[in-house]
Formats: sequence, structure tokens, C-alpha cells
Amino acid sequence: MKKTVITILITIGVLLCVAAIGIGIFFGATPVGKQLIVDWQNSLKKVDESTYETQREVENTCRAMITSFNSDKLIYEQYKDSDIEEERSWANNAKIRANQTASTYNNYILKNSYVWGGNVPSDIKLQLEYIA
Repeated sequence: MKKTVITILITIGVLLCVAAIGIGIFFGATPVGKQLIVDWQNSLKKVDESTYETQREVENTCRAMITSFNSDKLIYEQYKDSDIEEERSWANNAKIRANQTASTYNNYILKNSYVWGGNVPSDIKLQLEYIA
């Protein structure tokens, strides 16, 4: 019985070695095997490029919204205490736009936070504060 178990284990070992050598030859020496490797590498490259494009698009959108928010906030700060009613109106409109941008931005960040995987660029804020 012991001899049978040893024979079976040796047979399995030999079959595994032959399979490993066959797979190595198939992927290393045949045109079909090499093409399969190239196709697989290209599919990985396409996924990487798609991920990078998505990340770049999200970052650019965030930066644009931050710039818009900061611009409206500056207008609000500049004219909020003005003696001229029209300038106070400009400040109020800028405040409304800034708060709307903050709301849109905060929702956008929530929906797209997966893009960075915890590595958010330093110029991207996790949240824009509303102007009270």
C-alpha cells in the first residue's frame, strides 16, 4: 500500500512538471501564447489609462469648482459691508453662488472619493464650507 501511494505521488509530481513545462513553452515560444500575453497586457494598460483619465477629470472639475467658490467668496467679502445697496446685492448674489458651488462640490466629492483611494491631492479640499 505504501508503494502505491508513493507511485501516485511521483506520477502527480511528474504530471505537474510536464504541465508547467508545457505552459512555459506555450506562453514563451508559440505565437498564440505570446499574443495572449500581449492582449492581456494591453487590456491592463487600457484599464490604467481609463482610471487615470477619470482621476484627472475629477481633479480638474474639483479645481474649477474651488476656483469659482473662492472667486464668489472674495466678491462677497469685498462688498458685504458696502454702503451702496447695489454692491450689497452683488455680495448677496456672490454668497448664493458660492453656497450653491459648495453644495455641488461637496456632493461631487462624496460621489467621486473612490477615485483617489485615500490619496487626495493637497490642493483638493474634502469639503467646502458654506458662507453663513
